[in-house]
Amino acid sequence: MNDILTAIREAHPTFKPSEAKIAKYVLENAHLVSELSINELANACDTSEASVIRFCRTIGLKGFQELKIKVAVSLSKQTKKLDGGISDEDDVTDVIQKIANFNKQAIDNTISLLNIDSVMRAVEALANASKIDFYGVAASGMVAYDAMLKFSRINIPCTAYQDTHLQLTSAVNLKKGDVAFGISYSGATKEIVEAIQVAKEAGATTISLTKYGQSPLVKTADINLFVSSEEAMFRSGAMASRIAQLTVIDILFILVARKKYNEVVKYLENTSEILSMRKIYK
Repeated sequence: MNDILTAIREAHPTFKPSEAKIAKYVLENAHLVSELSINELANACDTSEASVIRFCRTIGLKGFQELKIKVAVSLSKQTKKLDGGISDEDDVTDVIQKIANFNKQAIDNTISLLNIDSVMRAVEALANASKIDFYGVAASGMVAYDAMLKFSRINIPCTAYQDTHLQLTSAVNLKKGDVAFGISYSGATKEIVEAIQVAKEAGATTISLTKYGQSPLVKTADINLFVSSEEAMFRSGAMASRIAQLTVIDILFILVARKKYNEVVKYLENTSEILSMRKIYK
């Protein structure tokens, strides 16, 4: 069995009804399978865990874990694919359009995942925060820095920490009324999870921004905001996820600024004025 997805596709007509539902879901959502538990897959297919196990055995696998591994291997064999489905045969115009389309799709997928109640809880916490810590490393660290730049403009004390020691040092000194905002696409970055846990134990409200699904960060944070979990096989610095994360930060910033408009409009005007003085005009 060289390619499990091909094997499932070819055997589809022979499956029993419950197996056919599982096969359809796996083929249409192969990129999600490795993130699901057997119970989550069964619920998504409206079947039972026993049906999932029978399906695995029908296609010659020992169990659900082997299915997850085989699907991941199958996806990794999609050759000549770069960000946005780009191939080595594409010209510059094709590359430009495909990247634009891929980024737009990442934003659309993320918007569809945002839970309005969670967004409003996050806005309430951020709007009333005495202090905000944004934690992120690598590409997510850039998102954290962007968030700090935005919220600083409305005079909410905030800092973006990429250094993991500084994250912990700040987190342990937070208190009730403060907010710790952890950004991690995988939701499994050890240092971010630890910082959020420490901040939570210190009394701060904790918010996560991560890919959709269960993860250590999601299980730790008080409020969870999700971005689309679909990424291209070769990611240019987590390109699509970073753009999706930046979009969520923009949404939160505008909602917080709107909520506190009468209070923050003067700060927006002041920062716009002082920054305009740094420009060179001919």
